[in-house]
Amino acid sequence: MSFDQLVPAPDLAAKGRSPFPGESAEYRRARQALLREEIEFRRQMTRLVEQRRSLPDGPVIEKDYRFRDADGKEVGLLELFGDRQALVTYFWMFGPERARPCPMCTNWLGAVNGNAADIKQRVALKILGRSPVARQLAFAEERGWRDLDFVETVGDDYARDLGLINADGSENPALCVFKRDGKTVRLFWSSEMTMDMADPGQDPRDAPDIASLWSILDLTPDGRGTDWYPKLSY
Repeated sequence: MSFDQLVPAPDLAAKGRSPFPGESAEYRRARQALLREEIEFRRQMTRLVEQRRSLPDGPVIEKDYRFRDADGKEVGLLELFGDRQALVTYFWMFGPERARPCPMCTNWLGAVNGNAADIKQRVALKILGRSPVARQLAFAEERGWRDLDFVETVGDDYARDLGLINADGSENPALCVFKRDGKTVRLFWSSEMTMDMADPGQDPRDAPDIASLWSILDLTPDGRGTDWYPKLSY
């Protein structure tokens, strides 16, 4: 896309109209100014996506990480691709020491499950956890998840190498995307926004925020708030 040839955002924002009558002139001015920003933000996100897709080759994954699939078969990272050229993995916080999985991981996976059948038409999608696959699948059945593929990490090398196990034994999540290069696996992209990169008063988050929960709440008058998190049940 040639961004130099795009219609200026203010000109596009001038086309905005409320679907309901009775708005004040003050509301229309503020809404139109916001619409300009929304258009510019959309364009910035498009630039970001193109920049991500243009990354040079990432490092070759030399270590032979091992995993166990739902059939109990031990496989390597390359085998997780199936017939796809890209592999999206999410390491969720459901290690053997946890009685129940992380509520935030659970919330995110619930949304991903709704799109998983579509996602897997283009790329491989695997959910990695330190708990046995059967334990992960039992929780998935409880939540009604039908389209997520759960994989057990064999040993903790993968989690430790990615810095996902803390000194107290607690875990961190990780979103990593790999690509196939012949019979070689390379890292394409992984989230590198760590907790110490969060802006003041905010939880750490990626850009864009991949959790639909927060994206929807950001549309509301009170936003996402500062003292509320999802739970496993209500």
